[in-house]
Amino acid sequence: MTPTLFGRWQTRLLLLFTVGFVVSLPFAIGLIGSPQSNVYFWILFYVAIFGLGWDLVYDQIQKYRWDRDWPAVYQLFAGIWEFIFVVCGVKFLGFLPIPIPKDQLPLFWVFFHYFVVWLAVFIASQSIMRVLFVRWRFFGGQWL
Repeated sequence: MTPTLFGRWQTRLLLLFTVGFVVSLPFAIGLIGSPQSNVYFWILFYVAIFGLGWDLVYDQIQKYRWDRDWPAVYQLFAGIWEFIFVVCGVKFLGFLPIPIPKDQLPLFWVFFHYFVVWLAVFIASQSIMRVLFVRWRFFGGQWL
């Protein structure tokens, strides 16, 4: 499947706000990691918002590939790049619209939370989406 820009946006938002939300819930209520905090949902929100912008870049890169495909290894590189961007925004630069106290969330838990959410979303996009949304595979990632 070669995702279109609109398909990328739909898939990103669907997976982050369903699978990402469910995976973030144990972090937010304090079962995993630091004490109970809604910071994890804000990080999920920032990943979604910034990801919409990154998808513009990814769509342009994809157009320069001879087969116009986006292999899974590119998703890995994109996940690493987005992680670096979000961690710098959350922990070091403090430029995010809603401030997250730097001392409230240790860097390890930001990393671990992002990794678990990214892994769950990646697995869902490679398996569950293909089963539940057959149309998704044949219409450039668009599920609507």
